[in-house]
Parts: sequence; structure tokens; C-alpha cells
Amino acid sequence: MNNKTALLDIASQFALDGAIESIDSLGDGFINDTFIIHTAGDAPDYILQRKNKLVFPDVPGMMENIRKVSDHIRQRVIAEGGDPMREAMTVVPTHDGKLYHVDPDGEYWAVTVFIADTVAYNKADSPELARKGGEGIGKFQAQLADFNEPLVETIKGFHNIRHRFVQWDEALRRDAAGRVKDLSTEIGWIESRRTEMLDFWKLVEDGTIPTHVTHNDTKINNILFDQKGDVLCAIDLDTVMNSTSLNDFGDAIRSYANTGDEDDRDLTRVGLSLDMFRAYTDGYLSQRARQLTQSEIDHLAFSARYITFEQVLRFLMDYIDGDVYYKIKYPEHNLVRTHAQYKLLQSMEEQYPEMCAIVRETVAKYK
Repeated sequence: MNNKTALLDIASQFALDGAIESIDSLGDGFINDTFIIHTAGDAPDYILQRKNKLVFPDVPGMMENIRKVSDHIRQRVIAEGGDPMREAMTVVPTHDGKLYHVDPDGEYWAVTVFIADTVAYNKADSPELARKGGEGIGKFQAQLADFNEPLVETIKGFHNIRHRFVQWDEALRRDAAGRVKDLSTEIGWIESRRTEMLDFWKLVEDGTIPTHVTHNDTKINNILFDQKGDVLCAIDLDTVMNSTSLNDFGDAIRSYANTGDEDDRDLTRVGLSLDMFRAYTDGYLSQRARQLTQSEIDHLAFSARYITFEQVLRFLMDYIDGDVYYKIKYPEHNLVRTHAQYKLLQSMEEQYPEMCAIVRETVAKYK
């Protein structure tokens, strides 16, 4: 069976409207393989994905998460008079009602309706786009603020710094690549902030900072816009889980507001742009200011430091382990990433009073 025949066979397992005309590769994602199914007549086109079972060991649980969350958003859109086929993802089941198909090689496949006539951006390279990104994630969280069904943890310990410190301590003990002796300065960066980061996470664990549905992959190309530039919906819900809403905010700031690259060798280029921070915060709080608790508001700016610190730890831990998790382009790549993310963290720490002031001003604007 050749590849095209195999794809047709897989696609035919799903309850599609209209005859399949063609199936083409779509995008160059690092985790899943993605295709677009073109259909005849007025039937919609569809997105077909091979889900990476190594990254997501419980694909059935993941697909149930996506269905629950999408259904909830759809009901909110309908209640507000919107278009549920454009403002929510639609999971397409197989003919026997499952949310996925397992092929003869044991690979998992899933289908969603393709939303046509949309605009997507690969990078937020202006305050205007940063604000749109904040609005998109804020809208996603706002639509799910009253969602209370259980969700599967698709990636164990995601953004849980207590879990990361257990991994960190084991990595230092193993010293798998024999690199610890040369990293006393970098290890000191981690250890000097251990208590502060664990104290933050305790507030999540004891419920002082509440948990909600979080997207966990907040890059701007996971938000679809209409032709006028208005937010339609968030897509790519594979990492949807229960956690603090602050994780989505902090991770977005880490990527949107960095004036350099994640692996920048020139540290003079790296820092936090307050203009980008202000723009994203404005978009996000335009949707969420009235829903967040005071504890969430008080720690919103800190969440950027928390997530960036976690990334410093993870890059350095992988370097200590011998570069087994992140793909590297040269032997020191993970150490370069560590230094670049640490420079960003330092910039956040230096500008933290201004970040907190921006949050307070923006909350007041929307409350």
C-alpha cells in the first residue's frame, strides 16, 4: 500500500461529509504529521493528523480532552449568537463513533473540520500582533472559565516546578555527560531561586492560585483570525490540561516579549520588551480581568519569571544529561540556550516593578 493509498484508507475511516478529492501535506510541525483533506462540492475540508504517541502516550485521553473542551466552547459560542463552525474546533469521529483511528502500524489518527478563510501569523513581531495574541488566549480561557469536567494530564508534570526539581536533582546526581564540574555558575543560578519558585508553586498546590483549563502552547500561530483581524478561536488543543491560567500568560510573554532569540549567542540582543509585554497584557486582560482572582492578578507578572526560569532549568538539565531531550545543532547549543534564557530572566527581574505596574493599570482599565 503506497502512502497516498494509505492516507485515503485512513481518511475513509472518519465520518466525513462529501467525497474525498485529494489529501495534501500541510505545514511542517515538529510533533504531529498534518494533512488537509479536500472534499467535493460544498462539503467542508478537513485536517487529518497523525498524533505523536511518543510525546502523547495517552492519545485516547488527549482526544477526549479536546472533545470536551471544544464542545464547551461551541455551546458558549451558540449561546452568544456566534458561528460554532468557525469559532470552535470540531472533532470528527470515525464511523464507529471513536475520536481517533489506529492504523495497522499502531499509529493514532484524528480529524477536525478545516476552518476556511482565516488568517494566521507565524510570529508576533509588533505590539499590535502581541495584543491580538493576548486577546486570543484570553478569549480561550474566558470561554472555559466555568468548565469543570476532569481532563487527562497529557504531559506529566508540565510546568510543575516541584516535578522539575526532582528531575534536576537526579540529573545533578547522575552527571551523565560529566559536565557538572564546569557549571558551578549556572547551577548557582538555579539553586539561588529554588525557594522562590517552589513558594510560588505551593500557592497553586494549596489552591490560593486556582486551576483552570489552560492551552499550554500559546504561540500566535495557534490562534485563528478572520479576514478583518478579529479572533476566531484557538487551535491545536493537544496540550489542553488543568493548571493555573498564569502558565499560559507567562509562556506567551517568554516568547512574545523577548527582544532576541531563544538561542541567541549575542546576549546584548536579549531582553524583555515592555512595549510587547504591555500589548500582550492589554489583549489578555481585555478578556480576563473580570474573571481572575486577586491572587492570580498579583502573580500575573511573576508568571513570566516562573516560566522563563523553568526553561533555564530545562535547557541546563538537558545539557547536563548529554542533550537527550532537545534537538541540538552544535555541541554547546543547550548551554547557549541556557545563557540566553537566563539573560531574559534577568531582564524580567530588573523590570519586574514596571511589569507589575502595567498589570495593575491594565486590570483597572478593564474592571
